[in-house]
Amino acid sequence: MKIQGKQYHTIWVKNGNSAVIQVIDQRKLPFKFEIFDLITVEDTYFAIREMVVRGAPLIGVTAAYGMYLALLNFDGNGFEKYIIEKADYLKSSRPTAVNLAFAVDEMLDFILNKKLNTDLIEKTLEKAYGLKEKEIYFGNKIGEFGLNIIEQIYEQKKESVNILTHCNAGWLACIDWGTATAPIYKAHKKGIPLHVWVDETRPRNQGARLTAFELGEEGVPHTVIADNTGGHLMQHGKVDLVIVGSDRTTITGDVANKIGTYLKALAANDNNIPFYVALPSTTIDWEIENGLKEIPIETRDTKEVSEIEGWNGSEMVSVKLIPEKSKVANYGFDVTPARLVAGLITERGICTADKKSILELFPEKNI
Repeated sequence: MKIQGKQYHTIWVKNGNSAVIQVIDQRKLPFKFEIFDLITVEDTYFAIREMVVRGAPLIGVTAAYGMYLALLNFDGNGFEKYIIEKADYLKSSRPTAVNLAFAVDEMLDFILNKKLNTDLIEKTLEKAYGLKEKEIYFGNKIGEFGLNIIEQIYEQKKESVNILTHCNAGWLACIDWGTATAPIYKAHKKGIPLHVWVDETRPRNQGARLTAFELGEEGVPHTVIADNTGGHLMQHGKVDLVIVGSDRTTITGDVANKIGTYLKALAANDNNIPFYVALPSTTIDWEIENGLKEIPIETRDTKEVSEIEGWNGSEMVSVKLIPEKSKVANYGFDVTPARLVAGLITERGICTADKKSILELFPEKNI
């Protein structure tokens, strides 16, 4: 996708220096476009934990490159112990997004199985690149399948399709295309008139700052709204479809996504509006069935709630929002039960949010 008319991915190997991995610093968007260099595994942990990079697919790929950097910087004894410790360290950076653990474990297995190869470093870099390419492919296919839903609504309405999304499940959260936004970009490129309601997504404002930014760069009509506006719009017929992403989805179809997603699903259900979740199979946790009981919900720094960050015209600043003595709870995610999900849009097609349907798309997981 594009920034100022130039094509970008969200992560790449620095041109001319394969010891440096580069990412777009999403903490600065939309006000400043800056590149953040990853040179060590500690840099990678910081980038994931502090949300330099955001979104489950991108977090997973970033961690994969982090394993490559860990290997590249090894200079001592006890290789297996070292690389396992670095893997555990990376997995501790964000607990909810399952892509992170999957990517790290896949890289760890690869490294340990090929540890005697003389070209291990080069092959590990190729492996990380392969995971990146896989996520791009997944986003593209999700877009194609999700496009059919938008087309059907447009054929019925014969006028602009209004879509509501939550948080950033766009190309910035992935590598390219995105998850929830992929069908939107496909429809826009096909000339289908549409408009996107963009939740601000407090407390980090990923919708207002990131989704709105990337939609604007692609020329997609959109309007930023306060998080609690969605229900009102649905009651007044101004939303045709809700599409969100996911940080972890159970094999039974429960969906963990940015805090506030559950409330959107409830409002959509009450107003008979289809609520879809767009996700690659790398976001499905094949080992758990009860999202409410088993998905770990990250709690984050209270300053994300007690303060708000913005651009004062020359720099990023934070200002206090609440009384000094007030306590703060900052849950990063919530779980939407499968019963509220109209369907899951995956790289293999669309299925209902239940174990049988999911396994029909991914029969190799039925073990």
